[in-house]
Amino acid sequence: MGALGVVFGDIGTSPLYTAAAVVTTARGAGVEADRTFVYGMTSTILWSLTLVVSILYVRLLLRADNDGEGGLLALLGLLRRTLGRARDGRRATVVLTVLGMLGAAMFLGDSVITPAISVLSAVEGLEVVEPSLARFVVPAALVILLGVFLVERFGTRTIGRFFGPVMVLWFATLAACGVRGVAQTPEVLVSVSPHWVLLFFVDHPAAAFLSLGGVVLAVTGAEALYADLGHFGRRPIVRAWAFVVFPALALSYLGQGGHMIASPEAARNPFFSLVPAPLTIPVVVLATLATIIASQSVVSGAFSVVHQSGRLGVLPPLRTVHTSPANSRQIYLPAVNVLLAATVLLVVVTFRSSAALASAYGIAVTLTISITTVVYLAHGWTSRRRLTGSTVVAAPILVVVLVFLAANLAKVGSGGWLPLTIGAVVFVVMVTWWTGQRHVDRGRLALETTVQRVEDVLEAHGSVTRTRGTAVFLSRHSGVVPLALRSMVEQNHALQRHVLLVSWATADRPTVPTSERFQVSTAGSEGVVQVIATYGFRERPRIVRLLSQVQRAAPDTLRGVDLGTATYFVSLSVPRSSYRSSMPRWSQRLFLGLSRLVPDPVETLDLPRERTIVLGRDVPL
Repeated sequence: MGALGVVFGDIGTSPLYTAAAVVTTARGAGVEADRTFVYGMTSTILWSLTLVVSILYVRLLLRADNDGEGGLLALLGLLRRTLGRARDGRRATVVLTVLGMLGAAMFLGDSVITPAISVLSAVEGLEVVEPSLARFVVPAALVILLGVFLVERFGTRTIGRFFGPVMVLWFATLAACGVRGVAQTPEVLVSVSPHWVLLFFVDHPAAAFLSLGGVVLAVTGAEALYADLGHFGRRPIVRAWAFVVFPALALSYLGQGGHMIASPEAARNPFFSLVPAPLTIPVVVLATLATIIASQSVVSGAFSVVHQSGRLGVLPPLRTVHTSPANSRQIYLPAVNVLLAATVLLVVVTFRSSAALASAYGIAVTLTISITTVVYLAHGWTSRRRLTGSTVVAAPILVVVLVFLAANLAKVGSGGWLPLTIGAVVFVVMVTWWTGQRHVDRGRLALETTVQRVEDVLEAHGSVTRTRGTAVFLSRHSGVVPLALRSMVEQNHALQRHVLLVSWATADRPTVPTSERFQVSTAGSEGVVQVIATYGFRERPRIVRLLSQVQRAAPDTLRGVDLGTATYFVSLSVPRSSYRSSMPRWSQRLFLGLSRLVPDPVETLDLPRERTIVLGRDVPL
């Protein structure tokens, strides 16, 4: 029930607009929706669902989990771990990081279109009831979408319990309407034979190829099956797809095809024209609820991708609010929510219909699926160094997806530019942040020294008085003396008797077990202890909690340390532009602007504000 409510919202609402988009594309190529065309269209949709979703995602990708987590970034982490053991792993890791940034950027570009086209297509059912209501479609969609973004800050913990029952009712409605359409034209069932796909391309080669840009809308949302693997596990997702979602979708597309054959005028909106007139309003309401759920799921997915990207160092670590005390994965990013809301509302006002948006939809999805499949094939090859059954199956499907991508490229001029533009902007931001952060890290490391030489730092500044108390110096880099410690010694010639040098790193996996959380060792001076922690890319560093765990695990090493009165020192690198930098001036300005979005480290690391001192030092780019 939970998987139905969260995982399948996007792909479950695709029948609202997929068939109509295919017919519109074909008519643009001068081909009408005759019987042969409908058979070919329906067969192509069904076999696309079978190949891309049932085989690629459900059968193959759901088995490629990273400690139980799925999604492109988790898969990249899995591959990076494998490449880390290879001799040429560093170069490959850079390539994969860029590939991951491109995939994440395309997903975010798609996240703008999904809520807009889903809600618009649902509200457009009003036109079937009464054509004069068409003028209310855009205002109603704007109000609904605004409501979706306004309630995001409350999380899905309260309303999420209703998602499952609503989606069960929705899939039952899809199946029932589909049966009604099949009953009108039973011979539409011949579409399950794949030979109709071949006939489709033989009879109408140009129209069939261009129609793939509409057919791909049927598989949008497939990436959610993999991304939500960690939320529900493989078995519930597989069962929901096999026994509920796929049968309902197949019946819906077959029913729409049968209805278009029986009533050719229904091709304009085959989904709602299939609904019995007395039930149109209830189905419009149900469809709207389903699209709200789909939109909410996509927005939450965008939050997750941005959050993971921040933890992996390819986006600024934005302020994150955890909306559920029980589930750390339920998060809310205020800045992302505002930006998404403004962009989605602007898209609705600009395109004004799901038919117009269909031209913009699909290209980002196919790019994301293509990248995911390439990474999956690379992981299969690097982990076993030989061809396996899964790679033999996935490779031909990649060819099919690339054909979909080629067909979608034809839509760039009529709307496909939108997700590409959004994705390109996000990609530039990611590359700029990643590159700038590497410059800052190099500049910072040049100012720091190794922990083993901490005694040299103390002796270099004359007599250093060791005072009572405990000081905790924090750094993102292990094995170095933080800049804050050097500043303390330079300016005050004093240092607490007990010093903890705490650093942390982000692993290429979603979570790290408590048993592998930290390493403790004594440094090169009396009373100085080094703590190196490791967190997964879904986890948030909590320094006070970490040190409490360290003290319980190593009481002898931390003897005399009083965490209740300890002072925390944060070393803050303040980037500044430089004419000597290899980064272009515009890139430096963008990086400096992004740096202002980084939240307060005291809040991010969950430090006691009254006992925390932040020391900054300029670092040229």
